[in-house]
Amino acid sequence: MLGSYLQSSIIIAFLFSVMVSFLWFYSESILILLHQEPQVSKLAALYMKLLIPGLFAYGFLQCVLRFLQTQTVIIPLVVCSVIPLAIHVGITYTLVFLTPLGYRGAPLAATISLWISFLVLALYVNCADEFKDTWKGISKDSIRYVLPNLKLAIPSAVMVCLEYCAFEILVLLAGLLPNSESSTSLIAMCVNTEAVTYMITYGFSAAVSTRVSNELGAGNPVRAKNAIAVTLKLSIFLALTVILSLAFGHNIWASFFTTSPIIKREFASMTPLLAVSILFDSAQGILSGVSRGCGWQHLAAWTNLATFYGIGTPIAVLLGFKMGLYAKGLWIGLICGLSCQACALLLITVRTKWDKIGLSVENGKAQSVLA
Repeated sequence: MLGSYLQSSIIIAFLFSVMVSFLWFYSESILILLHQEPQVSKLAALYMKLLIPGLFAYGFLQCVLRFLQTQTVIIPLVVCSVIPLAIHVGITYTLVFLTPLGYRGAPLAATISLWISFLVLALYVNCADEFKDTWKGISKDSIRYVLPNLKLAIPSAVMVCLEYCAFEILVLLAGLLPNSESSTSLIAMCVNTEAVTYMITYGFSAAVSTRVSNELGAGNPVRAKNAIAVTLKLSIFLALTVILSLAFGHNIWASFFTTSPIIKREFASMTPLLAVSILFDSAQGILSGVSRGCGWQHLAAWTNLATFYGIGTPIAVLLGFKMGLYAKGLWIGLICGLSCQACALLLITVRTKWDKIGLSVENGKAQSVLA
């Protein structure tokens, strides 16, 4: 049954990838409609078009990762991830610096590396003896699990997209500021820094999501609650470690992105705001994982819509454009959205009576009781 769910998830990932690939293919026209500079729009569209094949590999890869995490297969997962990462570094350097591709080599390298990662893990699942009871090869039975999976996949996709798009909207807004090249570079650096640090939280989020769903399915809500508390503390602790490293080494980190002393100086002034956003992001990432594990994706989706687009983005526009704070104003607006999101998800989690919670096998949704 687990293997059939994996196949149905891959089918859904393929359908979502097809839809997104159409959006990416016409991204230049979309960016121009959003009043971005034509040259920037052209280069961004070129990058995204070359990354379209990697989009499919990324979707398939996420399905296989969840399949492995559900069965607590961790060490082989790490090994099969580190090897493609090492290869990716070599491929990227070769294509960008040692071939005429230049800028175009980066998305091509990402595409190649993503397909290598997926194929390595797929080969491992297909050949390893430990999956003989959960993976029995391609089956037509997986088709009947597509619709049940869609009921969770659609709100999950909406939930994640609403959050990720909020960060990317800041880059678009930065392109409309007076000094667009500098502002876009600065916001892009902050977004990428946030994304890199979020990878730690994302790992914990995936772990707590799997653990909570497994414990609720086994009828152990108290253990699920304890797992949430431990994971949240670990995530915040590691986030504080990253913040301290960033506070003392922001110039070194900025040098990986640019050689401009002006942008380095502006990034240094953004570091306190970036630290605050990383802290809130580390908390909300775990709570979002809890929502996925409990089947509360619909609640999290509405929360993200309200906090990021009802609170965060309007404040970012007000402070960035009307108040003249520019890049700092945009990031303060994001912090407002992140803080409200984290507080809302924390309230939902805390007010849930975990000793009375149950997980419906039919629809995969936890029936929560709020105090």
